[in-house]
Parts: sequence; structure tokens; C-alpha cells
Amino acid sequence: MSKRDFVPNDDGSVAALLEKFTGTLDTHGPALGFSGTEISALTADSTYFRFVLTQQHELRSVSQQWTAWKDTLRDGGDGTPTVVPAFHSPPTTLPSPVAPGVVGRMRAAARRVKASPNYSVAIGKALGIEGIEESTPDFNAAHPELTAELAGDRVRIGWTRRAADAVELHVDRGDGKGFVFLAIDSMPYYIDTMPIPTTPTVWRYKAIYRKHDERIGQWSSPVSVALGS
Repeated sequence: MSKRDFVPNDDGSVAALLEKFTGTLDTHGPALGFSGTEISALTADSTYFRFVLTQQHELRSVSQQWTAWKDTLRDGGDGTPTVVPAFHSPPTTLPSPVAPGVVGRMRAAARRVKASPNYSVAIGKALGIEGIEESTPDFNAAHPELTAELAGDRVRIGWTRRAADAVELHVDRGDGKGFVFLAIDSMPYYIDTMPIPTTPTVWRYKAIYRKHDERIGQWSSPVSVALGS
């Protein structure tokens, strides 16, 4: 067993850590020597980084779908009916931009936290800044842990990276076709750009890890999200 840096490598996990850190700092910050202005600035870092990451994922997803549609249009595909991809929807609200270096500012804040006489390991774990013990994963049994939630007018799918390169995502849109291929995603989170249905529908998602362009491990447990009015 060894301890790794508390800051993860992938962007989705960094965004989640920023949210965990700032959310907990809102409670413990004053006792650890942080002013309300400092906490608000770190929260703005977290909010804006999540916004930029979401836009990047949505644009990448749209790009992948249009590339697949272009290839089908050019070559004819396999005869399976294909829906023309939706266009990217501009965000309805724009959080205030922040200066580059959100991770560096979080690290500096973490050093201040740990230097406080009121610091404890329990607080560090709540903030997500205590080093995490890890061992070599068993890829034969490994499976992604998925989340699915409505984020604005799109479904956002979260997944755990571990030591894999990517996940292969499949979706069941409740249309009788069962699970079908959705995308290969290398950066948690993934934005499903299919327009949300207007009638009540349940979409289900599952995934399997990929490493060196090959499937590894087991399929995840399916997760579902109820959509439509």
C-alpha cells in the first residue's frame, strides 16, 4: 500500500475535489483562519472550473456524434436508423471567470489548512486533502461506478477512472432497442447530448473500462435517470 497525492489526475475528479474542498471549507474555514472573501474566491474557482469542464465535455460529445454521423452519411453505415445529432445548446447562465491556476490556489489553501492549530485528520478527510492509500487494482474484477443526473437540458454521466484509460458507455433509452453503444469517454464526466424527451421516459446507462483500446474488467451496474414531464 502507498499514499498518493490528494489531487487526482483527471479533470472530472479535480472538479469533484474542488467542490468537496470548498463546500467543506464553507463550514470549517473560519476556524481554520479563512475569511469569507477567501472562501468565496475559492468557491468561484470551483464553480467556474466545473462550468468550463462541462462545456468542454458537451462540445466533445457533440463533435463525436457529428463525426459518427458524417461517417454514416459518407459510407452508408450498417443500415441501423441514425438520428441526426443535436446542435450544441449555448449555456443559459455564465459564471464569473476566474484567473488560471485553480489547482495551485487549492493547494496553497490546503497548506494553510494543515498549518492551522485547529486542523485535524478528520477535517482533512472531510476536505479531501488527506493522502489516499491505494493498491494495484484487480482489473479482472474492476468495474466503473456510474452516476447519472440531469444537468440543465442534458444528462451528465459521472464515472470513476481508477487506472483505466477510458470507459465504453452504453445507453438504453427505453425505446425497446435495449442497450446500444453511446461513446468511449476518457475524461469523466460525459455529457449525453441527445435532447431530453418531452414524454416521461427512463434512460439507463452502463459502462465497462477500457485500457490500451481493449475492454477490461466487468460491466458496471446500470444507473437510470427519469426524464420528461
